[in-house]
Amino acid sequence: MAAGLKVAVTGPTGDIGIATLRALDASPEVAEIVGMARRPFDPAEHDLEKVTYRQGDVLDRAAVDAAVAGADVVVHLAFIIFGKPDEAQPINVEGSRNVFEATVAAGANRLVYTSSVAAYGFHDDNPQPLTEETALRGTDGFYYSAHKAELEDLLEGILAGSSTDAYVFRPSIVAGPNAHTLLETALALLPVYGQLPLVRPVFDEIPFLAPVLPDPGVLFQLVHHDDVATALLAATEGKGEPGAYNLAGPGTLTLSQLARALGWWSVPLPSGLLGPLDDVLHRVPGIPAELAWLTAFSVPMLMDCERAREQLGWQPHYDAADTLAGMIRGAREQDVI
Repeated sequence: MAAGLKVAVTGPTGDIGIATLRALDASPEVAEIVGMARRPFDPAEHDLEKVTYRQGDVLDRAAVDAAVAGADVVVHLAFIIFGKPDEAQPINVEGSRNVFEATVAAGANRLVYTSSVAAYGFHDDNPQPLTEETALRGTDGFYYSAHKAELEDLLEGILAGSSTDAYVFRPSIVAGPNAHTLLETALALLPVYGQLPLVRPVFDEIPFLAPVLPDPGVLFQLVHHDDVATALLAATEGKGEPGAYNLAGPGTLTLSQLARALGWWSVPLPSGLLGPLDDVLHRVPGIPAELAWLTAFSVPMLMDCERAREQLGWQPHYDAADTLAGMIRGAREQDVI
């Protein structure tokens, strides 16, 4: 492996970004890191010694070109998770296209891209478990899933014939002290509790009074943001073969287990009801963006991660229960709940 890598990271301030910067900063293989995102960020506040940060938008091709100039490896994390579809599409698709094309134009050796389990699509006939050979059939009605599937096809076309290798990671739901997507989705199901902070102390003060979370009983996986970061680091350093990799920690959970961990109640959601409910919600204008994530609990999306273990030597340090506990602890410390 070559020493002294220069690494450019788009979207380093999100759920996975800070953990990835820390992993890269600690690697003796990495000499320099350039981060770019839209929000302000001070690397010194996170004790990052190798990171230079610049504010920029992936929709600005000139800014992307400047960020990836001279990079040996580009790590693309910039993506909108919650947002209106018409607002998310330009950043998720066109912004990613800019990054992919700029990476090839810069002559980078590797592009490391975080896709998602959602790229497989949420379909009743998906094989279980999902492997990297499973066809990508993004769910059209769920923009996040559709964008992730579209982008993997786009990436393959842009890199065809170039000297840039691609490592594509498909993590399950990412969680941990600094990643609250799962919790934000749960809060969206509880509009009074989730959107009116003044109501929350009432639940805390009255015994046996707690939010009630509907549970369709579908098993799901979690992966800790630090474990995702170790996989991205392995790819950055050129370990294993280029290609697609599933990422999920050991163990599975249900929404009822999430509710218990939060001190909430849960109620079974009758089988077959979630699909029609999800379809109705997607047709109603103005609903919270987080509610689109109901789709993620409509069918099991359990992945086999043997390829990452064999090729990259990836060994997650956190199982699903550990990751859930860390997410709740971090959310409470940050006053999310």
